[in-house]
Amino acid sequence: MVDKEISPERYARYTRWALWSLTIIVVSGGSVRLTGSGLGCSDWPNCEEDQFVASLEYHALIEFVNRLFTGVVTVAVILAILGSIRRIPRRPDLVRWSWGLVAGVGAQVVLGAVLVKTDLDPRFTMGHFLLSMVLLWNATVLMHKAADPTPQSAPPRIRQIIWAITITGSVLLVSGTIVTGSGPHSGSDKAEVAERLPFLVRDVARIHAIVAIIVLIMIAALWQLSSRAGLREITRRTKLVAALLIVQGAVGYWQYFTGVPVQLVAVHITLASLTWISIVRLQLTARSLVT
Repeated sequence: MVDKEISPERYARYTRWALWSLTIIVVSGGSVRLTGSGLGCSDWPNCEEDQFVASLEYHALIEFVNRLFTGVVTVAVILAILGSIRRIPRRPDLVRWSWGLVAGVGAQVVLGAVLVKTDLDPRFTMGHFLLSMVLLWNATVLMHKAADPTPQSAPPRIRQIIWAITITGSVLLVSGTIVTGSGPHSGSDKAEVAERLPFLVRDVARIHAIVAIIVLIMIAALWQLSSRAGLREITRRTKLVAALLIVQGAVGYWQYFTGVPVQLVAVHITLASLTWISIVRLQLTARSLVT
């Protein structure tokens, strides 16, 4: 699977594969919830108590295919860890971060089993998504370090704003999961297990929107400062985050005022993952800068 010795360039490709496979499984996992297929397979690791493979039933097949894609993620993570060990020259920081992916995927498997056993408790559903965001952060850091970017210089004020954006972006993710946990898509079409968080959707959605606006204001300030300082890479990444946030906000309002259709929620989940990756990459760009 992996040569005895691999080049830094080849290992960088492995890390990109790991990141994008983890991103895709976030979207596929969201599709399970949005189609009401969360309990299509009611057991773990078998689909049902007496069978590993799903029956030819809509919800069971969707849930089972999502579980199978975990195998793709596993292969990508194995490539990342073995590649970090066999990379020439070997770097301990890459080995550590690649082992973080192993720990994260293992934790996701355990949490996925708990989620099934608790009939899709929304608190565990939130945890499942947030752990996915931690994994995306880990994979993004690994990819960034494997690329070995050339440091530049930037003033402390810009780095502080980027840190504030990263922290507030984390709050945005958490508030988004609370909105989802309070909304209509429980992950199952079985009413008796469709437990929801005890919050009004309009109230938590307003809080989520306010946090998003705060992040966007900070992004606008960073855009102006980085442009004046001539920091092209930071400015470029700031523009990308701004564009994703604006599109994400438009989709969020659209789904709110149209009764939260599953198609728009799926787009929202995809954009949330891409926005988070872009924010982490922006923060890493700042961390790689030196004064």
